[in-house]
Order: sequence, then C-alpha cells, then structure tokens
Amino acid sequence: MSTLSQRPEVPVVGKPEPHESAAGHVTGAALYTDDIAISRADTLTAWPVQAPHAHALVKALRTEPALDVPGVVRVLTAADVPGVNDSGVRGDEPLFPTEVMYYGHAVCWVLGETQEAARLGAEAVEVDYQPLPSLITVPEAIEAGSYQGAHRITRRADADAALAAAPRVFSGVTEFSGQEHFYLETMASLAYYDEGGQLYIQAGTQHPSETQEIVAHVLGLSNNEVTVQCLRMGGGFGGKEMQPHGLAAIAAIGTKLTGRPVRLRLNRTQDMTMTGKRHGFYVTWQAGFDNDGKILALKATLTADGGWSLDLSEPVLARALCHLDNAYFIPALEADGRVAKTNKTSQTAFRGFGGPQGVFVIEDILGRCAPALGIDPADLRRRNFYTAGQSTPYGQPVRHPERMHDIWSQLLEDSGFAARSAQIEAFNASNPNLKRGLAMTPIKFGISFNVAAFNQAGALVLVYKDGSVLINHGGAEMGQGLHTKMLQVAATALGVERSAVRLAPTRTDKVPNTSATAASTGADLNGGAVKNACDQIQERMAVVAGGMLGVNPSDVRFSQGRVTGLGVFGKELTFAEVAQAAYMQRVQLSASGYYRTEGLHWDPEAWFGSPFKYFAYGAAATEVEVDGFTGAYRTRRVDIVHDVGDSLSPMIDIGQIEGGFVQGAGWLTLEDLRWDTSDGEGRGRLLTQAAGTYKLPSFSEMPEEFNVTLFDRAHEDGVIYGSKAVGEPPLMLAFSVREALRQAVGAFGPGGYEIELASPATPEAVFWALTEAKQLATPATATSASAPERAPVLSGS
Repeated sequence: MSTLSQRPEVPVVGKPEPHESAAGHVTGAALYTDDIAISRADTLTAWPVQAPHAHALVKALRTEPALDVPGVVRVLTAADVPGVNDSGVRGDEPLFPTEVMYYGHAVCWVLGETQEAARLGAEAVEVDYQPLPSLITVPEAIEAGSYQGAHRITRRADADAALAAAPRVFSGVTEFSGQEHFYLETMASLAYYDEGGQLYIQAGTQHPSETQEIVAHVLGLSNNEVTVQCLRMGGGFGGKEMQPHGLAAIAAIGTKLTGRPVRLRLNRTQDMTMTGKRHGFYVTWQAGFDNDGKILALKATLTADGGWSLDLSEPVLARALCHLDNAYFIPALEADGRVAKTNKTSQTAFRGFGGPQGVFVIEDILGRCAPALGIDPADLRRRNFYTAGQSTPYGQPVRHPERMHDIWSQLLEDSGFAARSAQIEAFNASNPNLKRGLAMTPIKFGISFNVAAFNQAGALVLVYKDGSVLINHGGAEMGQGLHTKMLQVAATALGVERSAVRLAPTRTDKVPNTSATAASTGADLNGGAVKNACDQIQERMAVVAGGMLGVNPSDVRFSQGRVTGLGVFGKELTFAEVAQAAYMQRVQLSASGYYRTEGLHWDPEAWFGSPFKYFAYGAAATEVEVDGFTGAYRTRRVDIVHDVGDSLSPMIDIGQIEGGFVQGAGWLTLEDLRWDTSDGEGRGRLLTQAAGTYKLPSFSEMPEEFNVTLFDRAHEDGVIYGSKAVGEPPLMLAFSVREALRQAVGAFGPGGYEIELASPATPEAVFWALTEAKQLATPATATSASAPERAPVLSGS
C-alpha cells in the first residue's frame, strides 16, 4: 500500500462530515461574487449589447446614443482593449467581434452607475448588421462540411472484417441534444484595483489560473499583476471552466478605464443565450454480435456540435471516443470523431466532459439491439463486461474489472431485480394502459485529465503557534464538497481534530499555476498536494517532539491533537505545545505542497496509451411507470451501488451520487434545448432561454425510493487515502432511467423489435414511441413480423 493511500489508525477522513458551508448556504451568510460586488457603493455594472442574428457582419457601431442615457459612464468596444482582443485559449474567440457568430453574441458592453442605467444604455446602442448564411443543426454542418479542430480516430483490429463475419449486424443513427448547466448562480465577476495598482478579480470560475492568464493577456499585463480569487460558486458543472474568462476580462477592462470597480453578472436569459452547453452529438453506427450476444465489432462516426469556436470541444470529443466502450469489451472497433462548427454558443465542458456522450452511444445500441437478439437487456450487458487481462481499444489495461462484476451482482441482490422483474411482467400483462420497466446499466469511467500537464496541483499549509491550521489549495468550491474533503485530509495528515483546521479562499497569489477543478480530479490532485504539505510540516514537528519526548522522530505519533512517542508511557504533548516549541526552535511551520499524478502516458496522434489513473465503477437499477394515454411517467425506485474507493467523506459522496444521477436523468428525459431552425428573422435564437421553457428536474421527478450504497472492498492504491473520484461518474448511471423507459414502452408492443426513443425522452417523445409500439402490436404487423435470419436494420432516433 502506498503512503499516499495509507490511513492512520484514527483518521478524520471517512467520517460523514456535513458540507463546510452548509450553515452559510441555508442561512444566506455564505457570500458569492455578486454579494461582494453590490456591497461596494462605487461599483459600476456591465451590460451586453447582444446581436439579433445567428451570423452577421458588424458594419457600423454607434455608441454615442448610449452616453446620453442618464447613469451611463462608458461603452466598451474593441478600441478599448489594451492587449489582445481574444478571450479564448485557441485564439478563435474575439472578445469584441466584428463578425457575429451566434444569436445573442455580445458586440459591446455598456457600463452604468446602476444595472438599469446599463440596460437602457445597451438598448440605445445602434448597430448595423449584414446578415450571413448560418448553420444551426449538426446535419446542416455535415452537409456543408463545416468542421473545426482535429479529426480523431480510435481503432482496434479490423472492424470492417469483423462486421462482415458477424452473424448479427445492426446499424442506425443515434442523435442527442446538449444540456444547459443551469447553475443557481449565473456567471459573475468583479474587478477592482488596490492602492498599489494590483488588479483583483473575484469570479465564479473553476479555473482561476486560466482566468488570470486570459485577463492578463487581454489587458497586456503580466500574470503577477493579476490576482484571481474564487470564494465559492453556486454550481459550475463544467460551465465555469472556460467561459468566465472573457467576462472577467470585460470587467477588468472597465475598471482599468474608469478606475472604479466593475461588476458583471449575467441574468438568467443572458446566461443561457451567451454561454455554452453540453455538446450534442450526431452518430452513425454499425454493430456486430455473435448468436450469444457478445459484441464482435463496432464502427461509428461521432460528430460533436462544437458551436462557433473550439473552446474545449477537442478534449470533449477525445473523452467521448475513450468512453465509447463503457464497461464492455469490444474486440474490433473503429470510431471516427470530428467537431462540427455551427452558429450557436460555443459548447463547452459539462459534468462528464464527453464521457456521457460516448457512453450514450453504446448504451443506446445495446438497448435497441437486445429485443432483436432475444436477450434480456441486463443479461446482454453483463455478458459483455470486461474481464481480467483485457484492455481498452486505446490500449489501457482495465484494472479491477472484477469490481464491475461484483457491483452488478450486489445490485441484482440489493434491488431484488429478478423478483421485481417478474412482478413487473405480471403487472404489464394485466394493465393494458399502464406499463412498467426495470433496467440496469453500468458505468466504467476513467479519472484524470486528457492532457497530462493538467494532472498536477499545489497547496499552501500554515501551522500557527497555537496549533491551529490554515490551508489553501488550488481547487475551486462549487458546492461539490471539495473544501470539506480537504479539511478532512489536512486534519488526518497532521493528526489534529477537524475543528483545528480552517480553509482560506482559492487565490492565484497563494497557489499558482493550478489546473481547473474539473474531470473529477479535484480531491485526487488537491488532496495529494495538501497531504504533501502537511507531511513536510509533520516531519519537522516530529523532530521537535522527539526531543521533547526522548524518542527517535520516527517513533513520534500524531493523533487527534495529541503527540506521543512509542514506548513512552504516561507522557503526551498537545499539537499546540509542539507547534509552540517548534517556533521557539526556529523550525518552519509552513509548507508548499505539490502533487503530480503518476503513471499517465498518452499519444494523441497514435491514439494509444494510459490516459487515466484508474476507472471508477458503478451500476444503477431504475424502475419507471408509463401512462399509455399521455406518455407521462414517474420514477418509482432507484438503486445504486457505486465505487468511490475508500470514501474521504461518505455524506458528501452520497450527495454527489444522488445529485449526479438526477442531473443525468434531467439531460436524458427532460431538458430539451430548442433553437429556431426556421429561415425567419429569429433563426438561431435559443427558444428555451428560461426556466419557463426549459424543464429541469424538480421534486416531482425524484424517485419515490432512492437507495445509494457505496461499494466496499474498493481501496485504490496510489490515490489520496485510498479514495476515488465521485463528481462525474454517477451522472451516467442515469442511463438506467432511459433504458427503463425503453422497456416500458416496449411492453406496449409485441416484443422482439427495437424501440426507438428520442433524446431527451420527454413525455411527448415517450408517447410517440409507445404509439409506434402499439401499432407494431396490430395483428397484421404481428403476422408479418417473424424474425429474419439476419437482424433488421435499425433506424435512428
């Protein structure tokens, strides 16, 4: 067992601690970016001027009328940029565009004494546009050959030959939409200068160091002239990994030009119409099986909707290609990946970061093919699980595949799957207008950033003379409980009580060059860095304590705030006493910690290597009930068994599993992004731009029974205290909801045929699917529907 994963006898990690800001959240005492901004009386507000075209040239921009509006201080345009007029990391995102690339694109920003003044000023700005042809859907982009970024292929063996030899071959199209992040706190930034000329940015950002870099290059400054702090975020889900940077730069330009603090907080409609979403995909595929249901081959083309600029589309596509196999061994595979360029918001990171899109493809294939193969869907999935000695299509050995088998078996037992399946079959037989479905789906999800350089972290730990501890790490808190886990890690590493440790806000002047809090790596990376800093301090303090106790430093033990020596009876010190003594002996009581993930290697050109530190496993069983008259449905019960290793904080982890599952179910069944695809003046406009038109999961969509179990026997060596990541993998357990709906819809039909289910599987989509199933059940269809020797070709949803 590695020292990183080894726990002391009485650890603080592993205890069910509440979220460190829980009381502040529910009382309103927890501050967010805009709370800080509005507390300053001299703060100006920025407001965008949004273009009413999906694609157009800006022919003229007249800002003078805005300056006549009372309270308007200034209008920011490209002429005001002191550095580089670009807010992206690829040089393809002009901060002030001359070519509008999506409906709602901000062409300039108005600064006002009040929000109302800024809004009225923005309405007064006059802009002349020359409309241009636009591409809104992925099929339109494919037909036009509109792509961006690298074209990637993952390949193992000869998929064409394997398909030609396969006894059962299916083909189809799988198309699914994106997802709005809909974090509770919209994008917000505050910029101001201190008396020494240091530019401070308070922002809701998952990547403070990159916000710092973008603001610096837009303003023509060095990074050390910009300090970014993230106190906390009201949700992020990937949406605040890249896209806060340009907004922070707007506020920074405003404060540089006016000398006053500038706040920028998007309202909900602005946030939805200006920021990126989860990438939708358009996928064509062929899949071959043997007569026992084993997958023999898969060939697919995945086209991601990147929107108007690259943003993170390339790594999102890469992760989709790396998760196309999910938990299944596919002997021959060829997957072609590309990013479409469309006139929509630049799509970006979203919880799972392409993994859900890749998993969607294989789960849709198995769900559609199972009836035609005559195999129970749960059994079909189990038959294809990875086993010992097998590797992914990109060459990474699949470690601990037995965990997937054990989790599956445990879930079958915990959920009473066999007995309930029989009960559901009897229920469906006696209820012609009400059907139930019960489905199980697995997840195998790789943990680490696709780019090796991002797998590093830093931390700063301070021990004071009174024995109290202050920690600062590079991770950003967005409600996921990262800070809570880091407090527990520090207390465990130093051997003190949890109450002795306090955490300072994430700041770029305390921990530099940090990676984004993303890819489910927050606890792994920052936990390793925090422990490294604590180990340095404890090693120094052990020398001091050894002298006080009369033992070798290696025989000193720190636990629960007490310091003892092996073989020394009747004498113990407090942590505070040792800290005081260390200070008097001029021993350093602070340390900068560092961690880098070992064992990663990846060749993106050859598409081969081991990009992930480990795989997280899990499985979910979901039961639904569908109304045959309306397509309305309810989730009756959910059972989950999930692998988080040795949990750092069980209460936090269970909350993340529940939340991730519900968010995934929202994407798959409710959240229906709609853009105007007509040829009218509103072409390209997001039609679902508020909670009134964009349906989110609420209390009424929660399962009536929700059981979550953390998988035992799951210690992960080489990771902080044997834990595993939890943020993203549980989202993909929600495929069990979609597959349960598919089975319930299938119960309205004759059986033995594919059930097409659109995504999201809204009640309307379910209604049309069950209507088609009922039509298949008519006598004329039934008599002509004998199963052919070769499986039918499946059409797309």
